[in-house]
Amino acid sequence: MNPYSMRLINVKALLEREELIKTREQVGCRAKVLEFCDDEVTKYAILSHRWIGQEVEHDEIVGLAKMHKEKRDEIRQRDGYRKILDSCKQAKKDGYEWLWVDTCCIDKRSSAELSEAINSMYRWYENAQVCYAYLHDVLDSSFPVTWNNERYPNGWPEWFSRGWTLQEMIAPSNVQFFNKKWQAIGDKRTLAGTLEEITGVPEHILTDGLSGDRPCIAQIMSWAANRTTTRVEDRAYSLMGLLDVNMPMLYGEGKKAFHRLQLEVIRMLNDQSIFAWSWDGEGVRTGNILADDPSAFRCCSKMKLMDPDIFLKSIPSWLLPEAELPSTEDDRLGTFPITNRGIQIWLFLLPIDGADSVFRAWLPCHSSSWRPPVTINLCLRESNYYRCAELDPYPEGILQFRQVYLRYQDTSHHNAAFEIDDSAITENGFICSSAYPAKFIVNTFILTSTDPLCIKFYSNDETGHCFAVGFGQFFGKHWIHVKSALPFAWGSLCEEDARKEYNNMLAKTPEYARSMDKARSEAPVCIMRTRLDQLTLRTCVVGRSSRDNGVKLEVFWDPGFGYVSDEWTGFDVDVGGIFPGLHITSVSALTYYCS
Repeated sequence: MNPYSMRLINVKALLEREELIKTREQVGCRAKVLEFCDDEVTKYAILSHRWIGQEVEHDEIVGLAKMHKEKRDEIRQRDGYRKILDSCKQAKKDGYEWLWVDTCCIDKRSSAELSEAINSMYRWYENAQVCYAYLHDVLDSSFPVTWNNERYPNGWPEWFSRGWTLQEMIAPSNVQFFNKKWQAIGDKRTLAGTLEEITGVPEHILTDGLSGDRPCIAQIMSWAANRTTTRVEDRAYSLMGLLDVNMPMLYGEGKKAFHRLQLEVIRMLNDQSIFAWSWDGEGVRTGNILADDPSAFRCCSKMKLMDPDIFLKSIPSWLLPEAELPSTEDDRLGTFPITNRGIQIWLFLLPIDGADSVFRAWLPCHSSSWRPPVTINLCLRESNYYRCAELDPYPEGILQFRQVYLRYQDTSHHNAAFEIDDSAITENGFICSSAYPAKFIVNTFILTSTDPLCIKFYSNDETGHCFAVGFGQFFGKHWIHVKSALPFAWGSLCEEDARKEYNNMLAKTPEYARSMDKARSEAPVCIMRTRLDQLTLRTCVVGRSSRDNGVKLEVFWDPGFGYVSDEWTGFDVDVGGIFPGLHITSVSALTYYCS
């Protein structure tokens, strides 16, 4: 294949061959049904469809005439063959000599050809005279204009839920829709309003394409948020044409394909909206700055870039004095090179109240013309900045225009398992009646990068004591923090109070993790004592493995008000030797041993 060639079906040759097979006449084995043509000058039709059942591949369509009758008849009875045949009939009817169908026009046995075809595919659809969009699950003679989950699993024909068909809808200027019986049911231009409702792609993009008023990267990504592909890598590869980038295919790399796609976009464009994924806080995980999947951009359907002047003017003067604002001509606003350390970029950062390494970063894009710039949360770890879970910030200090390195390399994340034994405190009148998030009310749970924190609230109605225990994980570091001075009365605890406490602890996650990690690096057993008026709460943690934690909570009367450090202390105890087969019920004995 050369840069401007594609393998096309010779419509006349294929239809003539099929007619000879049907009439049992001698079929010439040398008749060529596939030929290479220059896509820049050849007038051809192209098929867009959903792969279903058994499709017909390159070697099967080429060698059909040479096959034994049984094998040949089996292929001809497939839905995939009938689809090719009906496409050819439609192309002939419309006056086209050539047709491209992805199932048989790419020899997928060659990885080089497959990679070249995928990188060229957007151009091929764009250069086609007409695109036949075959909706195999539409039985009616008219285009479906209302959502119907009884007829279609996703409410609309399946063609609208697939990853590859997104570019196949946008790239061609002329898209004709056909139902299962190959009856014409509409075209892209007349149906643009309905298609926008179904797909989220703006009507002007459907009618005029991407060459004019091109949307920002985040908005383009949002169009693929609800679409699926058979291979996870195709979530990225199917977007290359829409984003005007090229890269090699590496099937087997999983979600790294989408990471590579974003890096290629960053190398080409000054578009910080690519960092705005999950700006609404839904599904944010702590880790590298790149999104793992297009679904993270679901909230960006209305995202637009802001003019530098408007962006700078949108920054309140009380956050950043005008004298310290950079100039719109300042190169620092428009470049962010990729280095081996991370993405080097200048950002406006606002420290989060009470946290020494969590910041809110302002991006020059917004979700609507009347809304302020989008912000995301970043956390500092070992001189690099990472995306971190969203929280309700309490700004502190002055907005800083700072050069940072956004880490794009994957970090190792281990889920943290906690098994809590609070029987000793419940026997003393304490109850745990609330947890945030509520799904962690149980005493055995697992924290992940998207669920990095759980807080349990304990109280004793008779004594009036109350405290909160936070269980968290931060880049594989497990931590626990006890807070005894709560800013609300126990009886008045509501979801808003619980969320505020959650945000406060989440903002301080890096320092909590560092504090406990220091103690755990010295010994396998950690104990912390916390003052509760005349009570002392003792928290003991045994790391039974790198991902598994046994936690024992106990209270005892301490009328003498003995000294309590509120810090973790490590005990170098041979857990396995002293307590063979240690499990959660053994922790109590261990705390007395270490006292």
